[in-house]
Order: sequence, then structure tokens, then C-alpha cells
Amino acid sequence: MMIPSIISTPKNLMLRLKPFSPLLAPLILASTIAIGDVAFRSFLPHTQNTAIAAPPSASQEQIELIITSKGKTGSGDQLRRFFYGDLEPLGVQPGGAGMVVNLYSKKNDVTFSYCATYDVVVAVKGGRVAMFPANEVK
Repeated sequence: MMIPSIISTPKNLMLRLKPFSPLLAPLILASTIAIGDVAFRSFLPHTQNTAIAAPPSASQEQIELIITSKGKTGSGDQLRRFFYGDLEPLGVQPGGAGMVVNLYSKKNDVTFSYCATYDVVVAVKGGRVAMFPANEVK
């Protein structure tokens, strides 16, 4: 004896939806995560990634600070912080702990000689200098 149900669903309808059921759960989960992420970011704009860098233009004081700290640990970090996105490599030459890179700042018309092994600035000169004298980049 068969008990009639309140909601009657034909057997054909159930058989037609069965192959799609493994796809529905991941689709619903992915759409929920995507919508939730967009809603979260729109209400909390301070959670967006921001780059931390120096002010757009480096001043003469910053160049003098690098000159006074050249050859000391941390001067390479100062160079990257003060001239973020402004340095252009001019060349490589022997010096420092093997090789140094000559980096040119277009905005300030200054060339720095940087030793990546010890993360220090070895020499600083005004203008565009492709090769420093050997005695300056020891």
C-alpha cells in the first residue's frame, strides 16, 4: 500500500535533475564566496593593499643622508625607500664585494653605486655616471 504524499513529484522530474546535483553544490558555494567577498571589500576600503613608499620626490636632504651613510649597513634600504620606482640601472662594474650596480635617478640627476651583497651604497655622484673610478667603489 502506498501512502500519498503532500507534495507529489513525478519520478521523471527527479531522474532528470540527478545528473546535475554534483554541479549545483560547488556552483552555489563559489557564487556565495564571490558575492560575500565583493560585499566585504566594498564596505571596508581600508583593507585594500597599499604600497608603502617615500613621498613622490626625493629631496636634497635625502641624498645627503645617503651620502653620510654610504658604506654602512642599511644605506641600501634607504636608497630603495627614498627612490622607490625612480632608479634606472646604468651598468655593472667590479667593486664592493665582487660587483656593484650603478643606479641613476632621473628626477634628481644623481647616480648611486650599490653593492647588493652587503646592501650598501658604495658611491654617489651627481649626473649620469656609467662607470665610477675603481678607487671609489672599493
